[in-house]
Amino acid sequence: MNDLQQLLTSIRQGNKAAFEALYEDLKKPLYTVILRITRTPMLAEDILQDVFVKIYLEPPATTINPRAYLYRMAYNLAIDSLRKHRACVDLEEAETTIYSKFDDSCNKIDLERAFCALTEKERSIVTLHINGALKFREVAAIMEMPLGTVLWTYQKAIRKLQNLLEGAI
Repeated sequence: MNDLQQLLTSIRQGNKAAFEALYEDLKKPLYTVILRITRTPMLAEDILQDVFVKIYLEPPATTINPRAYLYRMAYNLAIDSLRKHRACVDLEEAETTIYSKFDDSCNKIDLERAFCALTEKERSIVTLHINGALKFREVAAIMEMPLGTVLWTYQKAIRKLQNLLEGAI
């Protein structure tokens, strides 16, 4: 049994410290995945809260890959929210909200602009793989796409990012 499965087992038994440990471990990567999909910081925070409330109230049963399960939950909630809101973030708002704390804000802004040029599907695949640390087959399962399509889309998105960032950073 891996650490994540042990944490979920402890959470099912009412261990609040295990929930806090899970939250601390996954809040940043889950938030990043959700933010890349929604492109709205406040909405991403709300969805992240929904993910952890669901985990707290009804921790998932032992699954083959609990990490992929949690990312799938975050991904699905983000996509559902997008379908409801179809909001687009103002780039100036995103720059001040997300990057005001960072010294290398220019690089982060360039990267965010490049990510905005990707399609929703491309952003999701890149983010789930890189920020979510999920294997391509797990990304394919979450997005309900063939593995070959995920691999091709990922490579295409990375090439697109490289071309967009060439000279920007």
